[in-house]
Amino acid sequence: MTPFVRVAAEVQEAVSAGAPVVALESTIFTHGLPRPRNVEVAEEAEQIVRDAGAVPATIGVVHGEPVVGLTRDEIVELSQDDDVLKSGIRELPIGAVNGKNAGTTIAATSLLAHRAGVKVFATGGLGGVHHGASTNFDESADLLALALNPIVLVSSGAKAVLDVHATLERFESLSVPIVGYRTNAYPGFYSSESGFPVPHRIETPQDAAKIYATQRALDLTTALLVANPVPADEQLDPALLDGVIEKAWAALDEQGISGQQVTPFLLDFIRRETGDASLDANVALYRNNVRLASEIAVALTQG
Repeated sequence: MTPFVRVAAEVQEAVSAGAPVVALESTIFTHGLPRPRNVEVAEEAEQIVRDAGAVPATIGVVHGEPVVGLTRDEIVELSQDDDVLKSGIRELPIGAVNGKNAGTTIAATSLLAHRAGVKVFATGGLGGVHHGASTNFDESADLLALALNPIVLVSSGAKAVLDVHATLERFESLSVPIVGYRTNAYPGFYSSESGFPVPHRIETPQDAAKIYATQRALDLTTALLVANPVPADEQLDPALLDGVIEKAWAALDEQGISGQQVTPFLLDFIRRETGDASLDANVALYRNNVRLASEIAVALTQG
């Protein structure tokens, strides 16, 4: 790691010892969840990792400094900062000048985790290709980052407001493999199915570990995307979701929202329209992903 990045001693020691470590992103509690639930979920995620016998490495930017392994006080500070930024890879160097707190996106978290030697990363939903990208070129930097940073990423599909078909096509073009965990369907974030299939299916954390090890043996730079659906009994009603998403897009156009604010606006609109049901599904799928990521991290250490 460069001097510009701080890695917690516990994380450094675990990586050096070959012990299981799981990276956790910070945008879920800086931008994705309301207070005080954001801190509660961040702490719960770390505890899930520890209960599974692994070390949590929550990643964020504190006063301009990228950190792999935030302390509890730092998690609270970022969670309660009204001016907290969102940092992708391109924003990380800007912190050297602005000295601001920031939640790291999947792209930035993947980069920092990989540079610190962390092999597994749990998140909620992926960034991807936005509707209208054929004319406005709006697609997430997560896509390219996952083609360049070899890490196991456990998610519940692309965020519900994205063009899932185009996102899957882009991952194919970038040679990023996607496997469904005990499913043949690509998850729909808040719902267990998006309407699109996954090209491959695995049944165990050991399967994921074996694929990842083979990628590394082939010197591939790509991540392994493990698509883990939200438990069916905790998903958001798909019919309800479709109607709310249509209303969300209409509200977006009316208010002229653009750029990095599009996804947070849409997800917050869905949360309010569903009476927090989407929030409950988001937390449920995130817990589920953290559990699976922890099991994969342990499997990687078992050879």
